[in-house]
Amino acid sequence: MQISDKYSPQETENKWYSYWLENNYFHSEPNEKPPYTIVIPPPNVTGILHMGHMLNNTIQDVLVRRARMQGFNACWVPGTDHASIATEAKVVAKLKSEGINKSDITREEFLKHAWDWTDKYGGTILEQLKKLGCSCDWERTRFTMEPKLSQQVIKSFVDLYNKGLIYRGYRMVNWDPEAKTNISDEEVIFKEQNGKLYYLIYKIEGTEDFLSVATTRPETIFGDTAVCINPNDERYAHLKGKNVVVPIANRVIPIIEDDYVDIEFGTGALKITPAHDTNDYEIGQRHGLAMIDSLDDDANLNSHGLHYAGKNRFEVRKAIAKELEEKGLLLKAEDYVNKVGTSERTGAVIEPKVSVQWFLKMSEIAKPALDVVMNDEVKFHPEKFKNTYKHWMENIRDWNISRQLWWGQQIPAYFYGEGENDFVVAETIEEALELAKQKSQISDLKISDLTQDEDVLDTWFSSWLWPISVFDGMLDTENKEIDYYYPTSDLVTGPDIIFFWVARMIMAGLEYRNEVPFKNVYFTGIVRDKQRRKMSKSLGNSPDPIELIEKYGADGVRVGILLSSAAGNDLLFDEELMLQGRNFATKIWNAYKLTQGWSQDESMKANESDRQAIEWFGNQMDKTIAEIADQFEKFRISDALHLVYKLVWDDFCAWYLEVVKPAFGQPISKEVYDQTIAYFEELMKMLHPFMPFLSEELWQNIAERSPENALVITQQRKSKPFSEELIKNFEISKEMISGVRNYRQSKGISPREVVEVFTNAESFSNENLVKKLANISDINFARKTDKPSFTFLVGGTEISIPLSENLDLAEEKTKTEEELKYLKGFLISVEKKLSNEKFVANAKPEIVDAERKKQQDAQDKIALLEEKMKTL
Repeated sequence: MQISDKYSPQETENKWYSYWLENNYFHSEPNEKPPYTIVIPPPNVTGILHMGHMLNNTIQDVLVRRARMQGFNACWVPGTDHASIATEAKVVAKLKSEGINKSDITREEFLKHAWDWTDKYGGTILEQLKKLGCSCDWERTRFTMEPKLSQQVIKSFVDLYNKGLIYRGYRMVNWDPEAKTNISDEEVIFKEQNGKLYYLIYKIEGTEDFLSVATTRPETIFGDTAVCINPNDERYAHLKGKNVVVPIANRVIPIIEDDYVDIEFGTGALKITPAHDTNDYEIGQRHGLAMIDSLDDDANLNSHGLHYAGKNRFEVRKAIAKELEEKGLLLKAEDYVNKVGTSERTGAVIEPKVSVQWFLKMSEIAKPALDVVMNDEVKFHPEKFKNTYKHWMENIRDWNISRQLWWGQQIPAYFYGEGENDFVVAETIEEALELAKQKSQISDLKISDLTQDEDVLDTWFSSWLWPISVFDGMLDTENKEIDYYYPTSDLVTGPDIIFFWVARMIMAGLEYRNEVPFKNVYFTGIVRDKQRRKMSKSLGNSPDPIELIEKYGADGVRVGILLSSAAGNDLLFDEELMLQGRNFATKIWNAYKLTQGWSQDESMKANESDRQAIEWFGNQMDKTIAEIADQFEKFRISDALHLVYKLVWDDFCAWYLEVVKPAFGQPISKEVYDQTIAYFEELMKMLHPFMPFLSEELWQNIAERSPENALVITQQRKSKPFSEELIKNFEISKEMISGVRNYRQSKGISPREVVEVFTNAESFSNENLVKKLANISDINFARKTDKPSFTFLVGGTEISIPLSENLDLAEEKTKTEEELKYLKGFLISVEKKLSNEKFVANAKPEIVDAERKKQQDAQDKIALLEEKMKTL
């Protein structure tokens, strides 16, 4: 087929993606082949494609496409996560813009709005993944809030509750006043903030004496229930057993003693506010202190805040400092930098808050999940993340799994009375009614007497089941899909969710399948800009991936992002890499176009240089295939691409095609042409996982293909035994050719001007090929020349080219003298280093060897130049 002058990515991408979908190449069903399974880290249903997704999904697609071409039944399950906090925030904001408050509508009405939002925006990111070329099995697309997946989440909650692993209790939680829900410790981001350290005056009851207490949060004094000192602090020994008066609030509270107090920090006295500080809560529990919650869910002061009731905590902080100063109750205020907990989702400053929540006991299920990673049953790539994982798993706390939201799986706990334990846990309200009758001993209870817990489950409590639930493994534990596809093969994700998701999926897999959920975890790095800043919308430093695809083509973008993404290391995004990717596509296109311009002659036989090139490239390809397989084993995807890149650009385009290319206007032997196209086809197979669109386009152009022979499902060539010696000899030939070309370039001599060569070698292994590419008329083996010449070394082989008669010999003599002078100076410096006994004794052997090699090379070059000087 006629090929166009230029590669058009847009036209090609749409054409072939539609073709792949029409022919159902991405769909998988259990069969006799070995499975290769990846489940997508489900992006938020509200999300759009960003650079992190681009990197992560390109890597997954490379792995899946390669597996498909290696004889596996490849299955890549796509889907989205309902993202409780993020989605609810979007829906609340949308309603607010329409003049509707969440508090003014029912749960059912709100959920209808949430589903409308999801239906409208939920598929955006998956459609964008298609633009990237992702070969997901779209028929298997799942959503964490779809009925079957929700059913599995509820089933696991009931199961864990019945096993005694889930419990309900009062705890200090991280309250996000913007999202109006608690969040887990892992979702709290600590940021340094400039603030003040206020030294408040707490008067000793019945006296004018006072105790000074330092705090960064004076607005919380309304919740104070004690002041604490260290029992070993002699400064306050006289105050033991006494009381103080809380400033402004005028409540009397006791002075207590506890070793927790740091004598060196602040004044050595600590205000204890059990309802608003995690450590204060612990002290309050130890000392049986009352708990006064002075903030509401919006982080405004409540009635305990007296005249500040209804005002925001930060507004109160400024106002109360002013009031304290006016009343002589503020000793001083200093500038202070401290780390403040903020919500990962909303950025709001977290407010510690005591409330009743649901928790999952982690200690029992964490131990097996730690063991399988430490013994490499689940392998981490790179391995360094094992230590991060180990540290977290050994210091794990119970998982707070309830959230004060409406969007999510509603906790299946049903209350039938006023008592704290008047509830039952069941998958349906009908089952709950029967359990409630048994537990309460009230036989005439009705469904209308039951009230379901208002809270929903943490989003991660649904996604920790993802590798199981996408195959409905919690509903039918022995269905053919879960038995065939589970455990999955590889997981590609970011290290930032190693605790949220990776650890918890391993726990769930062992708990419910008694098997790990995947065999390998490949941690991608974070995509950063040139200033090493994490890419984000707020910084405005993140390009739109779809715009990049439109500009450079999907293949160009895939190559660009992979070339700089070593596993686990951050990727410094540079648009130049996308340009490099596009240029690579152009190079491949032009190489194929070149071959299509050759006329073929069936009567011609391959000449010696053609045969040498064909034999070498076949061996070089087999060596590269083996090296690529090794890099994939180690999950060094970027290094594997570099190997393909070199094989195509350097070995095939720069060397192989140069050898076999016929002279202008001359035909090529059909035998050589056919072998060249056969090699090109193998290269397209190797390229396909990285550059699916371009490779399929060229593959289909080479020959008429039926759908059964599309590149996407064609099997890659397996590595065969190869000759290292043959490859090494060709490398030597390349050096010789480059040396002759360097002579022409440095002397300004036309490549068309033939040269004669003298050498101390008895023969060259690729003599005809060297003569053709270096444009050599004669090679005089084992002979020297008396003429002025340009001489260079390739290993121990000396090659001399008599200088062209057109050259200025006086100028050549001057240049040679300068080169000799430099080399002799260099040799002195190396010999000085080698004559230093201390250096030779203490330096690493390989460093000493390198210096000796430099010495030998310099001596050899000096000898050559001195010979040249005699001829000049």
